[in-house]
Formats: sequence, structure tokens, C-alpha cells
Amino acid sequence: MRGSAGFLLCVLLLVTPCCTEVAAQDVQPDAKTPCANWMGGAPGYPGHNGLPGRDGKDGKDGEKGEKGEEGPQGSKGDPGEIGAPGQEGPRGFPGYPGQKGEKGESAFVHRSAFSVGLKERAPHPNVPIRFSKIFYNEQGHYDVSTGKFLCSISGTYYFAYHLTVYLTDVKVSLYKKDKAVIFTYDQFQTNNVDQASGSVLLHLSSGDEVWLQVYGEGENNGVYADNINDSTFMGFLLYPDQDAH
Repeated sequence: MRGSAGFLLCVLLLVTPCCTEVAAQDVQPDAKTPCANWMGGAPGYPGHNGLPGRDGKDGKDGEKGEKGEEGPQGSKGDPGEIGAPGQEGPRGFPGYPGQKGEKGESAFVHRSAFSVGLKERAPHPNVPIRFSKIFYNEQGHYDVSTGKFLCSISGTYYFAYHLTVYLTDVKVSLYKKDKAVIFTYDQFQTNNVDQASGSVLLHLSSGDEVWLQVYGEGENNGVYADNINDSTFMGFLLYPDQDAH
């Protein structure tokens, strides 16, 4: 008995490890389950985003699409730079003559003026008084040798005289073409020096003469001049005639 029992015990000890290994292989938990039996752990955290992938190759152009609707008009843009001048075009036909314009003023400025004074104390009566002291006679229209102004430019003139009266009365007249135009009379006052004057506007034609002279007898010849008293005669062109050249 003792020998049989010992033999059976040895057989059991040899067989048990083999069966235990087979059973362990059959009972292993599934690793994919949330909790592999009582041995499963907690779920892990999500991983970080990966780097973007590279751009792919350009695809082939597709077919041309249909024309879209016209969009709204945009705002006006800034002016562009001035372009280069274009080529000269062909010459046009002459136009019709215009209407005749009004006659304009001459570009030439007409001048005629004089201003003279007396040197002699008592000029002779009934002849032109010769004023030989020249203040202005640039155009030479006043003749000192005759005492007359000769008109060279047709137009309207202004003449004036201012005479010192001394010792006796004065009667003078301004002549145009041998005809007296105005008269001036001044009565002398004893122990006094007086003045006689006159002025006039005249229209003159080219060649007309104007002068001043004492009329009457010698007792009316009180026109006077010295180093402190003057007797003067002057005239000038206001404006020429329209057809004056």
C-alpha cells in the first residue's frame, strides 16, 4: 500500500503544473477591453495634433466657366498723366471770312503841346505876340519867329493865356485863321499889378494857325513881363480826329 500511494503522489505532482499552465493560457483577459478583468488600467490622454502635410501637386485647369453678370459701376478714378502729343492731323479747309470789326484806336500816340512866356515888356499891337521864353515845345509846333501855333494833327485842342497887366489897360484876342475867337479886357488900377486870362477849346484841321495879339491902339497895350512877373500862352491836343494818321 505504501508503495502504491507513493507512486500516485508522484504522478499527481508531475501532472498538476501542466494542467495549471493550460488553464492559465485559456483564462488570459482580453487586452482590448476597458478593464481586462481586475488587471485593466485607466484610459490614456489623446495625443498632440500632427504637423500639416505638404501641399499636393497643382491639378489640371478645368474647363472655362460661363460669363458672369456685369458688376456695378465703380467710383471715378484719379486723372491719369498727360500723354505725349499725337501726330498733327491734316490741314482743314479755310473758313468763311468774318464780319468787319469796328475801327480801333491807333497804336501811335499823337502828341502836340506847347507852353511859352513873354520876354518883351510891351508887344506891338495888332500883330501876333511873340512869346520867346520856351517852357515846352518838344514837337516844335509853336513858331517863335512868328508867334503862331501851327496845327499838324487834326483834332480838338485846348488853349489858355495868363497875362500880367501893368502901367495901362490890356485888350487881347485869340485868333484862329485870321479871325478873332475870344476877347479879354482888363482895366489897369494905378499902383497895382493885375492879371488878364482866357481859355477856349477849338477844333483844328491840319494847317490851321492859332495866336494871341493885342488889338486897338497903343494905349491898350499893358501886357507886361519881367524877372518876377510872367505872361504865358499854352495849348495842347486833347484827342485827335478818328481819321488822323
